[in-house]
Amino acid sequence: MKTVQFLSKSDVVEGIIRGLTLTKSLFVSSILVGEKYTGKKTLIKDIFPNSVFVDANDTVELEKVLDSHDRVVIYNIEVINNLENLNLANKQVIAISNKLTNQKQVENIFAFIYTMPPLNERKEDVEVLTEYYSTLIKDELMVDTALEIKSSQLDLSKNNKSLKASIYKAMITASFNKHEIEDILYSYLFKNIQGDNAYREHLPIFEKPLIEAGLKKYKTQLKLSKILGLNRNTLRKKIYELDLD
Repeated sequence: MKTVQFLSKSDVVEGIIRGLTLTKSLFVSSILVGEKYTGKKTLIKDIFPNSVFVDANDTVELEKVLDSHDRVVIYNIEVINNLENLNLANKQVIAISNKLTNQKQVENIFAFIYTMPPLNERKEDVEVLTEYYSTLIKDELMVDTALEIKSSQLDLSKNNKSLKASIYKAMITASFNKHEIEDILYSYLFKNIQGDNAYREHLPIFEKPLIEAGLKKYKTQLKLSKILGLNRNTLRKKIYELDLD
């Protein structure tokens, strides 16, 4: 399996790394809690590469690993209702949890509790990961042109998973040529054209990206009005109607 390096510039994450690194030589148990796809398992693999990893959902394998290994990483540990039943004596156990349940049990069992913030609280990491994923995806899609991905294009709702998916979407969209865009619009419009006012209803599909891109590229309404061949007042009205102001 390909090794994935954990990437971060977050001070909070740096504190977690320092804390976990200091416990590497100690036989104590720690737990890292955070939303799905925040990079918890990747971080733990970086710090404890020689530990045995086991999924808490596999109860038979979990019991077997705890009986035969002293350094164990248990992920999805939130599925275990009775943590007291785990035999963690004289072992270095690092637990990974997608949520904090049975807090009292957790505090009794684990010497150190760390919380991984979601990506929407780690803006500096979003920048690092966007650059990293963009490079990987450009190579995968064989896209040569430079692409500036806007923050509005990034979906952080599912952390790394949705971030990477949104970069894929932005890259693929940017690689479309005129005929491919026409095909996409045709399919969308064929499916959605109906009613008594379809022309006006669907006109923003063309106008909004045209004016938004023009404002980004030419900076001023005066210059853009000349480029588009529109009266300046007409352009200003469209910017207001399309909520681009």
